[in-house]
Amino acid sequence: MLLLVQAGFAQTAKTDVYYLLKPDRVFDGEQMREGWQVLVQNDKIEAVGKLNHVPATAKIIDLKGKTLLPGLIEGHSHLFLHPYNETSWNDQVLMESRAERAVRAANHAKATLLAGFTTVRDLGTEGAGYDDVGLKQAIEKGVIPGPRMLIATEAIVASGSYGPKELNYEIETPIGAAVADGMDGLTREVRKQIGKGADLIKVYADYRWGLNSSAQPTFTLEELKKIVEVANSSGRPVVAHAATPEGMRRAILAGVATIEHGDNATPEIYRLMKKHNVALCPTLAAGDAITQYRGWKKGIDPEPERIQLKRKNFAAALDAGVKIIMGGDVGVFTHGDNAREIELMVDYGMKPLDVLRAATAVNAEVFGIATTAGSIKPGLLADLIAVDGKPLADIRQIRNVAFVMKGGKVYKE
Repeated sequence: MLLLVQAGFAQTAKTDVYYLLKPDRVFDGEQMREGWQVLVQNDKIEAVGKLNHVPATAKIIDLKGKTLLPGLIEGHSHLFLHPYNETSWNDQVLMESRAERAVRAANHAKATLLAGFTTVRDLGTEGAGYDDVGLKQAIEKGVIPGPRMLIATEAIVASGSYGPKELNYEIETPIGAAVADGMDGLTREVRKQIGKGADLIKVYADYRWGLNSSAQPTFTLEELKKIVEVANSSGRPVVAHAATPEGMRRAILAGVATIEHGDNATPEIYRLMKKHNVALCPTLAAGDAITQYRGWKKGIDPEPERIQLKRKNFAAALDAGVKIIMGGDVGVFTHGDNAREIELMVDYGMKPLDVLRAATAVNAEVFGIATTAGSIKPGLLADLIAVDGKPLADIRQIRNVAFVMKGGKVYKE
């Protein structure tokens, strides 16, 4: 009797891989739970709580003295930028090759993951085209370590509004975003970005193109509505860079999901945001970093007007009950230092528990990924981190990341 074995027909049964994580406490995305444990099966969370029965094959990871949390979610990142005190934004866009920027982005992705941020919403490559698509794919294929990515590809800007503009006005230079105008032009650009792989669309609702470089609105309300209409029809949200009251008003009425920065919001704007369920990404860390680059000696000099205004506006947003998400505009400052935004949110008056929620479950909800990430519950992806001590007692402990797991794979132990 002749036995034939053909390649592809013989299969080996896959052996499930289990991890039992045993911290002192678990922050599940909503509350701190003392004495809980987490069982991971392959790439997902299998069970949570005070577990009595676990598979004999489970590898036990002892996290004594530590707090287990969902992998943190960075809400405003630019992996293709590095700190402006190293190289100015203009010079990064004009003088650094795409190859260099991609290599830097790979390093930034690794640093972000090891800092405990297992997901990032990356809001524009700033002159690096669609290279975020390739970076995301490389991470997904396991070519390089990095966080899960929600990508915007090229942000959309109005003609004449964006930079670089440092050269003679007669010289056409590369622009750090996609230029589009009018209903037809914006429709084509949104659809093109979707086709290239964008998970969301980012638009600059205002920019520093007014008289004397003042910030002024860029697109009309009708243009912004068209961007949202086209993006939403594909199931994608739109996020808006906006720092002027009028830019924010137009973006909110157009139907954007989040306002990025929101520096000069008024009480009326906050009421409008709450009414339309638009979240605020305050990017406190970016302003903090840029002000220091310009000479402010933090902790020594009095706080400049820009910082005082940011504190006041953040407090007003809290008082108004606006939904606040966590995102620092990292890239303006060092990747891997993402916790800087979390610390500032607490320093500016937000309760530590609410900040942890913002960086996990709230971000996941606003970004549309709550069914896979942002919480510790059975069925979600095993994106988990552990930090030393008690971050609710001292938020700075969020920096002391001792353990990182993404999709059931341990990256730091």
